[in-house]
Amino acid sequence: MKKLKLLLLGCLILGASPVFCQEDDLTPAEIQYRDSIAALNETNAAVARSQEAYNKGITFFQEKNYKAAIQQFKTSIEADPNFTAAFYNKGVVENEDNQFNEAAKTLSSLIAKKQNYAKAYFQRGRAFQGMNNYLAAEKDYKTAIELDATNPKSYYNFGTLQFLQQNYEEAIVSFTKTIELDNNMAFAYNDRGSSYRMKGNYAKALADYEEAVKRNPNLAFVLNNIGTTKKKMKNYDAAIASFNRAISLDGKFYLAYANRGATQMAKGRIDDAINDFKKCLTIEPKYALAYNNLAAAFLKKKQYQEALDAANKAINIDKSYASAYVNRGLAKEMLRDMNGACEDWEKAKDLGSETGNSYYAQNCGM
Repeated sequence: MKKLKLLLLGCLILGASPVFCQEDDLTPAEIQYRDSIAALNETNAAVARSQEAYNKGITFFQEKNYKAAIQQFKTSIEADPNFTAAFYNKGVVENEDNQFNEAAKTLSSLIAKKQNYAKAYFQRGRAFQGMNNYLAAEKDYKTAIELDATNPKSYYNFGTLQFLQQNYEEAIVSFTKTIELDNNMAFAYNDRGSSYRMKGNYAKALADYEEAVKRNPNLAFVLNNIGTTKKKMKNYDAAIASFNRAISLDGKFYLAYANRGATQMAKGRIDDAINDFKKCLTIEPKYALAYNNLAAAFLKKKQYQEALDAANKAINIDKSYASAYVNRGLAKEMLRDMNGACEDWEKAKDLGSETGNSYYAQNCGM
């Protein structure tokens, strides 16, 4: 070390003018030392650039500026390809930005570097689920749980996947495990309640929905679920009260207006139902179900042209909406267009509607 310093110093000051050392003037040990210092400095600079970009990515993510966050995490990875946290957060943000295909690629790269990273499997499972690749998502959620059986989010997401595949009994098991690990997760209670509701166990469904409300009283969709369950139990007044609460929390919650309208219909309050369906459609004008229900309400009031118009709008939004063809057929029948009515009932029959089949057989069959 001392020799190198003296040599360099001598090379710089000898003579009347500066003299610079040549490569041949340095010993192999001195060259190796010099190169290692340069490499270390370059590595330190790259790590600093990577960390700076990473910190910017975190800030952009917190601001929900996902595109900018992804770019910063990409820059961080380019500067330091071994920075696993940058890979992980890039994948997380790509999931949040619904870039599921990119997220799966990013997280696959991370898993190749760190195969026992439970959270990476969980996030890649989210990406696969977003891509509707349920088999791959299921495999990743199971791996995430095997690597870390204490993360309630893995069980929760696995439960949502099972629910989407109509495996309600298995979904209940996953949501129950979620609740055991985190009994304050309102979404887990809600989704377990929905699983029970799909199985026809309305009492357990209501119990879970109520638990969800206790943990977060500001979730309008949970109150809507309470309302729809009470409607199935024919407790119409209680259902309407729940829809009212949901609407008071979120005045733009069009589903609550549609469901309240359907409940008003069940109570025979046709005008109130029509008002609710119209309110729903001012918020979401592409909701075919509300137009179909509006057609049914107009049929009850014997306003057949209005019923026809509403059914037309439902069908324009959804060409495969069997119930709308049934209602349009009824409106056409009352407007003395029997050929048109039979065409609509036949279409409904072809779409699998038993009601359409019945009307067609009674009125149009040979």
